Amino acid sequence: MTDGAEHPADGRRARGAKRRAEIIAATLAVVTRDGAAGVTHRTVAKQAGIPTSLSTYYFATLDDLLVAALTSVADAYTDRIRQIIDGPGDKLRGLAELIVESGGPGREHALAERELSTLAARRPALTPVARRWRENVAELGATLTDDPHAIAALVAASDGLCTAILIDNVPHDVSHVHRVLAQALGTSPATTVR
Repeated sequence: MTDGAEHPADGRRARGAKRRAEIIAATLAVVTRDGAAGVTHRTVAKQAGIPTSLSTYYFATLDDLLVAALTSVADAYTDRIRQIIDGPGDKLRGLAELIVESGGPGREHALAERELSTLAARRPALTPVARRWRENVAELGATLTDDPHAIAALVAASDGLCTAILIDNVPHDVSHVHRVLAQALGTSPATTVR
């Protein structure tokens, strides 16, 4: 195959990836606005400004569409938690900052993640992706303690704090969230740097 023949295929692939990303963004917008129950191929297509047939071309089933949307949010959280784990400094404070973002600039993604994760209880196709937040927090916790009960408490506290921040819809204090996470872990905030 010549270089000239490869470029059209690369261009089609790039356009296809861009279109998929647009449809996923539209899905997240619908979830944020109307909740997970508001997601249909028709509502997503309308949000994206495309024909419904194009939405179903890229995502044959509603589960495919919902999994792709939740995966996009889960991937972003996984990347952030990976940066916290691999980076310097207080890992628990980094997690507290991430949680507090769900009440500010990260609210839309956090709300969509919560909506779609809750939907996983009824739609098993979403379950593996919905577990990722908890698994990522547990991985971070394992860098701070070997106690499985403390790690489970950290995961539960993280979930509860995220939910409370979304429900209250008011800014939260990173230091307060940090103290709550440290309490769940059974440490003081000053000892969470490893």
